[in-house]
Amino acid sequence: MKKLILYLLMLGPVLGFCQPREWYTSLEAAKGLALVQNKMVLMMWEESASFPFPVVINTSEGKSIYIDDLFQNEFVSNLIWEYFIPVKVSESFYADMIEPVEAHQNQRYIDKFNDDSMKVLDANGNILNVYDTNDYYNFNMSKFIQKYGLNTSFLKGELLNYSKVNDYYSSYRLADKYIEFASYISEDLRKEIIELSTIYLEEAQRRLDEVSAENKPSYLLQLELLELKQSLILNKPRRVLRLLKKMDTDQGKDFNQSLIDFLNYTAYGLLKDEDNASVWRSKLSLVNLKKANQIINSNL
Repeated sequence: MKKLILYLLMLGPVLGFCQPREWYTSLEAAKGLALVQNKMVLMMWEESASFPFPVVINTSEGKSIYIDDLFQNEFVSNLIWEYFIPVKVSESFYADMIEPVEAHQNQRYIDKFNDDSMKVLDANGNILNVYDTNDYYNFNMSKFIQKYGLNTSFLKGELLNYSKVNDYYSSYRLADKYIEFASYISEDLRKEIIELSTIYLEEAQRRLDEVSAENKPSYLLQLELLELKQSLILNKPRRVLRLLKKMDTDQGKDFNQSLIDFLNYTAYGLLKDEDNASVWRSKLSLVNLKKANQIINSNL
């Protein structure tokens, strides 16, 4: 965000009417560049972007500057390109794009996909800001960037693997990485990141046929346990402990033991129950202990 603050300090004469940088028109190209540059994609339907889009920019002095149309303002254009890969998508692609959305997403996601608003996508094209409540008629671009202008370098390895091979393993690992990512970002965005991780978790579940029938019970348990990890990010340790006690973890226990240990330790850590947490701490690897403590500290 330091760059954003620097930009806002330079407001004033910069808010002129020079020719702004053109947005991409290919979603595939935008996603590819987003993956390379560790950014999110900012998408609008081309027809929606053909009308003026007024925005408000906050300065470091606490002032608000009204801009008639972000598409015609060089400063706002540069600001968007600094944090996103922007793309205007032609409605001619809608029929092909809506089919998988309607097949796998809930109504709220579908409504967001269909509306005229800005959509923040990850490098695979899944929408992050499904629950965004930024007022279209008083759109605060500064707040929008502060919330959604994410650096995705933490996710790069898993995003890259998923883009190359889309199977159970890449979907599961990307879901898990998004869950970890949520523990490092601001609290007001965690639920949306967890919702995004759920898209990959559900995809992994649909791809269970790709694993051997012999191992399927272990993978089913793995998916259930990863859902509990989501609850830890959202600071729901009692729910995690309650469901762990109800689960039949005997089938596939050895396969998932490290995740079970992780969930127990983190849940007791969130509850500040040192007696029970200490029982599980010694079972964790140094890597998992660091991840668990990150979740605990992020919820203090």
